[in-house]
Amino acid sequence: MFSWLKNKITDSQTSEPTAPEVLGFRLGGAFEFDDLKLKLIEPELIIEGVSSTQLIQAVGEVKLDNQTRLLRFYTDDDGYVQVLQEGTQDSDVREVKMFYYYDTSPIDTENQWQTLLESGIVKTDWSLESHQFQKAWDNIVPVAMTEKTWHKDGSVTETDQFVMVYERETESGYFEGLMVAGEEVINQHKAEHCLVLSTYFELTPTDFKIIG
Repeated sequence: MFSWLKNKITDSQTSEPTAPEVLGFRLGGAFEFDDLKLKLIEPELIIEGVSSTQLIQAVGEVKLDNQTRLLRFYTDDDGYVQVLQEGTQDSDVREVKMFYYYDTSPIDTENQWQTLLESGIVKTDWSLESHQFQKAWDNIVPVAMTEKTWHKDGSVTETDQFVMVYERETESGYFEGLMVAGEEVINQHKAEHCLVLSTYFELTPTDFKIIG
């Protein structure tokens, strides 16, 4: 982590707060990646075919405590930028990461869901495409968080997530992460569950440029 100073559906017509913004990332906005950075790191990562220009179609907020939050800026490239912020100002940003969805699997029964929470998310390591990821957090049960998401069509949704994070070091010393999340959404008074795998890599202030 480095200093960025150096380093359940609701009615959209109610008085909901507007989607959060930070570092120029905003709902309906756009940004570009540094092409050189992508060329250097992409061959070592699981992700491939990253779009250099990305449009932000939704914004999520996870409040970790009274001061700390995660902001997620979902793009048209099947991924999202995640910003860790200890406050609400640009100067409060502590890290920025780019996530890409790897796989989403539906969980059909309540028994399957409970088994997933008990033993399917937290492991000592996780294998993905012959790469071995080691558990990054000390927690022995999934970390629970609730995300509120503002969508471009004006709707606001809420998702409960149960998460563990894993990481591996590439040959050049770069780190790639894997987030394993059990997700629960209430749809028409019925719980729907899925298991979501996403890989990620860290961004520095020079890795992207806001263009809209």
